[in-house]
Amino acid sequence: MAKGVRMSDIAQRLGVSTVTVSKALADQKGVSEEMRERIKALAEEMGYKAPVSARQETKKSYNIGVLMGEIYVEKYATFYWEFYQKIITCASQENCYVILEMLDGAREKDLEEPKLVQKDKIDGLIVLGSVRTEYLQMLKKKCRMPVVYMDFYDKQLQGDSVISNSFYGAYCMTNYLFQMGHEKIGFVGTVLSTESITDRYLGYLKSLMEHGVQVREDWVLKDREESSVYCFDRIPLPEELPTAFVCNSDLTASRMVKSLQEAGYRVPEDVSLVGYDDWLHPGLCDVPITTYSVNMNRMAQIGIDILVRRIGGDDGRYNMQIVEGEPVIRESVQRLKK
Repeated sequence: MAKGVRMSDIAQRLGVSTVTVSKALADQKGVSEEMRERIKALAEEMGYKAPVSARQETKKSYNIGVLMGEIYVEKYATFYWEFYQKIITCASQENCYVILEMLDGAREKDLEEPKLVQKDKIDGLIVLGSVRTEYLQMLKKKCRMPVVYMDFYDKQLQGDSVISNSFYGAYCMTNYLFQMGHEKIGFVGTVLSTESITDRYLGYLKSLMEHGVQVREDWVLKDREESSVYCFDRIPLPEELPTAFVCNSDLTASRMVKSLQEAGYRVPEDVSLVGYDDWLHPGLCDVPITTYSVNMNRMAQIGIDILVRRIGGDDGRYNMQIVEGEPVIRESVQRLKK
């Protein structure tokens, strides 16, 4: 685009309005064919190009790798598949291409470098979903390109990460249960198994503390083994049940519904519950779950933006971007009468 050439310059030369020039260049109605041709001819002579076209021509194209653990997609079409689709969409808007590599458990354990990195196929890498610290340390040592951690962070490593607001989300959902009249509230999630589950537990604790309620350890239930991402098919229930549970994910909430139903309880008539993510594969649960929605689109946009800036030479300090979501009210919570 020639420097300083604007629609108003063309309009002034021809003695017409800027709106007329805009319509003519966009082939819109309201301009005679003779004037349209004169405007286009003058625009070409003056070297004018539409701003969008100019930006597209100067925008660089990068290859972006996405590394995702097979464990996240083995059983179901998952939350992370949809997240990956959001990343592709946001990357294409930045004129970038995305290449996916799945990481299986054996390669992760053996600290095998991703093929995308080995063969120099990409300019930057997104790690989607939590990966073992030892593997991330290997990546940091061997990977000579920018890396962004998506939907998790690792407290032992410095790096760019984009996460949802797990602490506030669980805090918000626990507060909602109090607003609905519940005071006996449990938590379902294996604390310390992931950073996000731990953050959600802490949000739950904050809400309890503010309402003057003591946490009961027998109401803090495990939903998986400490070192696993797999949720138990059935979650062991305590002898005495609270009136409601905060579940660390919608998948865990669906497992909790089945465990309660098998024990003869109804959701929400006997026990209420809330989840987190606002993503559940169709058919996994017959109760619509009240939950905290993760803004995947916004997270993907931020992650791509960070990576493109890093590839382009931005060497500023690493940072963690925390993205807010919002409550989604459905049918899994019963209001208690005082």
